[in-house]
Amino acid sequence: MNQLLSRILDAHGGMDRWRDYEEVEATIVAGGGFFSLKGMIQDATPRRLTAWLHQERSSVLPFGAPDQRALSTPERVAIEKLDGTVLAERHAPKDSFAGHQMSTPWDALHLAYFNGEALWTYFTTPFLLAKDGVYVEEVEPWREGAETWHVLRAQFPGSIETHSLIQDFFFDTDLKLRRHDYSVNIAGGFPAAQLTSDYIVADGIHFPSKRRAYTRGPDRRPITEMLMVSIDISEVRFKREQSPSRE
Repeated sequence: MNQLLSRILDAHGGMDRWRDYEEVEATIVAGGGFFSLKGMIQDATPRRLTAWLHQERSSVLPFGAPDQRALSTPERVAIEKLDGTVLAERHAPKDSFAGHQMSTPWDALHLAYFNGEALWTYFTTPFLLAKDGVYVEEVEPWREGAETWHVLRAQFPGSIETHSLIQDFFFDTDLKLRRHDYSVNIAGGFPAAQLTSDYIVADGIHFPSKRRAYTRGPDRRPITEMLMVSIDISEVRFKREQSPSRE
């Protein structure tokens, strides 16, 4: 494992602790101009996310109605009632974004897929960088004001659904994530810079509770007048695998 990555994982709670958990649950409030570009109404309703840590799978509720949720994996997205009744589903969902640009309208299943791959990426970072098949290298440091940040560049395998195959992760001198750069390939590949802040600790895992994604300019700086996505995170709980009950 990359030596810097190993230190970063230790600063976020350690790989042994991470492996001991199976799921994370959190309350999220999302906003930003990206959703309106897609014709999606994004209100300030708190939603409950469940993400599986060691497989790419997630759910968000409510979704579209108080008694509905969205389920997402790389192979399938679905909108269903809380009793399991399937209202809509799409297999090989990434294929439905072929030819999309930044302002191409979405339907609810497009949104469900985006929520799934984006939130799963965020809630598993930086431990995601240690997964099999992910190639990580340290690249040129980034100067931010009076600070110098470490930068890890990750190349993801095609088996992981995420924003783009190559992404940059910026860590400060305390090895906390401060910024995350990527291209939004399902929306024409526009470049984004996501700033992260307000670290919290939940069940021994450290991660940022505020994320603000902006379009990224040619100078690699975020264009702060163009807030695309905001996410506020609270009420976080990591869960271990439940042992089978004994009768």
